Amino acid sequence: MERTFAVGDIHGCLDKLISLMGIIDIDPKKDTLLFIGDYIDRGTQSKEVVDYLIDLARRQSRVIFLKGNHELMLQLYLSGVDRFSFLANGGQATLDSYLKQSPPAGADLIPSTHLDFFGNLRLYYETDQYIFVHAGLKANIPLEEQDEFDMLWIRDEFIYSDFDFGKRVIFGHTPFREPLVLHNKIGIDTGAVYGNKLTCVELPAVRFYSV
Repeated sequence: MERTFAVGDIHGCLDKLISLMGIIDIDPKKDTLLFIGDYIDRGTQSKEVVDYLIDLARRQSRVIFLKGNHELMLQLYLSGVDRFSFLANGGQATLDSYLKQSPPAGADLIPSTHLDFFGNLRLYYETDQYIFVHAGLKANIPLEEQDEFDMLWIRDEFIYSDFDFGKRVIFGHTPFREPLVLHNKIGIDTGAVYGNKLTCVELPAVRFYSV
């Protein structure tokens, strides 16, 4: 049986990411490994997390990276559209992680490989049984018509909804002490950057791994 392993919000917590990858029983040739977004900000090793994920994708073919609201805020910061939101939501820790390793004179602070990584993130991923998205979905709107803002930012309207999206939705973004397991959704952000755990769910078994 093909399995999918979905990992919650990392937020620059490299040590927890490495530890989590060490306990997941994944077959790199058969199983899919998916990351739900929010790789950066607040934690101290955002650059190192992105380095690790880029290297992981080179070694394992079936890896999916979703976009989180923090990756969106970084892009808006770099483009000059909105510099405040990124810095107000832990972005300085990300900048500091890049500044620790001073780029060569004339080079960009964030290397092109990382910009490509951020630019190629998916908004959602769908299988026969599940929809994976960073924050959630709005009820009564087809998946292909969902708004990017909602998919990256929505909280209570989605979390407290009993709406049947046709498939179980796997999401992050909103931290819980323990994974949220409901009939129509599973929340896997367990607040790693706030001193709690980094969590992965194995599907379809709904088996959790946490560090």
